[in-house]
Amino acid sequence: MEQEIAGKVVVITGASSGIGAATALLLAGRGAKVVLGARRVERLEALAARIAAAGGEVAYLGTDVKRRADVAGLVELATERFGRLDVLVNNAGIGPISLLDDLRVDDWEEMIDVNIKGVLYGIAAALPVFRRQNSGHFVNVVSTAGLKIVPLQAVYAGTKNAVRTISEGLRQEAGPTLRVTVVSPGFVHTDFADSMPDPAVKAQILATRDKLAISPEAIAQAIAFAIGQPADVDVGDITVRPTAQG
Repeated sequence: MEQEIAGKVVVITGASSGIGAATALLLAGRGAKVVLGARRVERLEALAARIAAAGGEVAYLGTDVKRRADVAGLVELATERFGRLDVLVNNAGIGPISLLDDLRVDDWEEMIDVNIKGVLYGIAAALPVFRRQNSGHFVNVVSTAGLKIVPLQAVYAGTKNAVRTISEGLRQEAGPTLRVTVVSPGFVHTDFADSMPDPAVKAQILATRDKLAISPEAIAQAIAFAIGQPADVDVGDITVRPTAQG
């Protein structure tokens, strides 16, 4: 599997921490050339330095996935620096969850802009490159929140299931030389709760996370598994959750 990863050019959004950073480190360690995008440039710089110090090939760019030009620039950086693009990992996401009665419309719009439109901007940037190359792989990170709908998460789960639906449509349109993978993480030990506005909800999520969450590296391993398959093998859906998650 590592032989299928070595030399591939992989763009990762939301790469400054959590699943994105873990994926960058794992893939770079297996010989991929990684191109990192996120809003927190200082974290990207530190991560890139760590990868380079270990002998990896890496580039990075400050990227807000709410801006189409930023996402296009990240893909352009990959093709200019490394000559091609093999994989786009649409990982950036936020989850300021709340009750619908709270009417936090600004948060709803933010989730739509990041979680849905950010992925669409990635598809718009990478798909023409993949078509020219006659090869390419989209890996879209969604959530188990879309598999089990619970209070507080209606809009968040809706955005993730929108990406799930878009991904299946993309897979059917992609043809025999492009691949599309959807990865659904459960509780993962990241800073995901930082965007949650309600202190009580945030405390509840953090308590659950600290009790049962798995490491970001577990999700990175799943992403690497999908990427590392032979070119004619398309891993469509992977769900990775803690054994203790209901």
